[in-house]
Amino acid sequence: MPSPLIRLHAQDNVLIARRLIALGETLADFGLRTRAQIPAGHKIAAAAIAEGAAVLKYNTVIGYAARDILAGEHVHSHNIRHEERAPLPEFCTDVRPVEMLPAAQRATFMGIRRDDGRVGTRNFIGLLASVNCSSTVIHKIAAWFTPERLAAYPNVDGVVAFAQTSGCGMSSPSEHFDLLRRTLAGYARHPNLGGVLVVGLGCERNQVPELMASQGLNANSRLHTLVMQDSGGTRASIAAGVAAVQAMLPQANAITRVPVPASHLMVGLECGGSDGFSGISANPALGAAMDILVRHGGTAILSETPEIHGVEHLLTRRAVSREVGQKLLDRIEWWKRYTAGQNGQFNGVVGPGNQAGGLANIVEKSLGSAMKAGTTPLRAVYEYAEPITESGFVFMDSPGYDPVATTGQIASGANLICFTTGRGSMFGSKPAPTLKLASNTPMFLRLQEDMDINCGQVIDGTLSIEQMGQQIFDHILRAASGEPTCSELLGLGDHEFVPWHLGIVS
Repeated sequence: MPSPLIRLHAQDNVLIARRLIALGETLADFGLRTRAQIPAGHKIAAAAIAEGAAVLKYNTVIGYAARDILAGEHVHSHNIRHEERAPLPEFCTDVRPVEMLPAAQRATFMGIRRDDGRVGTRNFIGLLASVNCSSTVIHKIAAWFTPERLAAYPNVDGVVAFAQTSGCGMSSPSEHFDLLRRTLAGYARHPNLGGVLVVGLGCERNQVPELMASQGLNANSRLHTLVMQDSGGTRASIAAGVAAVQAMLPQANAITRVPVPASHLMVGLECGGSDGFSGISANPALGAAMDILVRHGGTAILSETPEIHGVEHLLTRRAVSREVGQKLLDRIEWWKRYTAGQNGQFNGVVGPGNQAGGLANIVEKSLGSAMKAGTTPLRAVYEYAEPITESGFVFMDSPGYDPVATTGQIASGANLICFTTGRGSMFGSKPAPTLKLASNTPMFLRLQEDMDINCGQVIDGTLSIEQMGQQIFDHILRAASGEPTCSELLGLGDHEFVPWHLGIVS
């Protein structure tokens, strides 16, 4: 049986409970006797920690002792004080060249080649609302295309409505206005969509013709537009939308999956409902899979800027240039101004589920969150929903809120999402499918219908991080080739399109 405690680094003064540890339990291998019940995933003091001394996990400061802590005590938010003492940033000091695999040795998957050279992993027809006022209409259009009506088009994965709650009553021009248009355009161009219909009301600020022109979008056989006030109202617009989709279906169906290099994979990295095991199993194992993907020429997209706060210096050291590292720091500074005076995660506090799972503060959560990106150089930093053109490990600025972050990643070009969770997030996305990675075996078994991969095998001692990473990479290739994910089998993804809202509502 593996040890009940996990030592992550020789210099750490806390250990992680692999299982529930009882009050007064003797842990002879570590010379400890517990002074409290320690839940699985939580921390225990490996030695006495004096008030004000740094608490070290992975040899990284995650906070400071709020009082004297005795060996064997439970170490958590009740006795750790969060302080911002970020070290001076360093740039490029940890950059390690990537040993790229020769083209002949690179993995392949069965993808969908588009006319522009990009590759899709799914083949949906997407309906985009330019404004909230057209959201009901696109839902009605999508609902018309039942499985029975789509049976004649077996290569089409479905008709999906990307409804949203903005597009009017917003400042324009503004950062929010530009961001919304960029997000919609990213979906309109997405390689996982074989056809697109953009539906507007007619009097909104985000006018359909201006949306198209500003984003360089042109109507064609694959991209149609419809304005409700010009089409005779609700009923007539639904009928016109159904007809437009029917016209696109034969072309969308006329695809064949073909072997393509894994370099065409662009994977969005997400975590939600994290626990104390997330940074020990699921996140570093996903990072190992991303190291493999990068060696095969693919792209890994780390996001959730509030959830790298406190460990951003670890990423700037991996930046390929000072400019790339500074752009990441500039986004952190923007977030500090944006959240000033608000009870956001930049005050160091994490959510109730995170705390219950063993994470004391945002630095500890960020330490694990950043591990999803592996160890390769940080090649570029992008703003939300900005098209990603660089391969390798990149960063896209976003909130930590899962639907908003993944919406931005997909708009930027992600054709698959990998989502780690310790508490059990029930999440799915379209048109890019989501693979969910469980950090611990009990949760995986409890929620097996929702979880694709059990990274708890690392905690159980049956697989190494490297072995788990290879399993994840192999699963990514299968999912990209069309194997349905758990969230797809459950029908998730129809309501997870959530563009980032900035600024005022007027």
